[in-house]
Amino acid sequence: MNLESPKINVGKSPQEVFDFLSDVKNFEALMPENISKFEVLEKDKFLFALKGMPEIVLKKKEAIAPNKIVLGAAGGKLDFSLIGNITEIDETSSQVQLEFTGEFNPMMAMMIKSPISKFIETLATSIPNAI
Repeated sequence: MNLESPKINVGKSPQEVFDFLSDVKNFEALMPENISKFEVLEKDKFLFALKGMPEIVLKKKEAIAPNKIVLGAAGGKLDFSLIGNITEIDETSSQVQLEFTGEFNPMMAMMIKSPISKFIETLATSIPNAI
């Protein structure tokens, strides 16, 4: 399953956006209002939970400055990635798109498609105000 957020324009350079997304503690500022838990576990790993959903642990798997950050599931039964793609518009602005990829059975995919789409859209649209 592949889901993409809308492309969001950010009034910061790609490097500034990359640096912000590289620090996992900054993801707390991007979380939706229905977050029930957020905890940094290690320098590159954090746990979060949304009301009514199980806890999810994400770990930074790859960082290609200043264009790409890959977070992946760290443990748990589901294997997925959250990819932040950063594109330069000019020296002082960039465009960010979040991409969610994972292998799920059709029943699970049907159940999580809408909440995950909404979640990555919330994360992406929160970036310009959080940086």
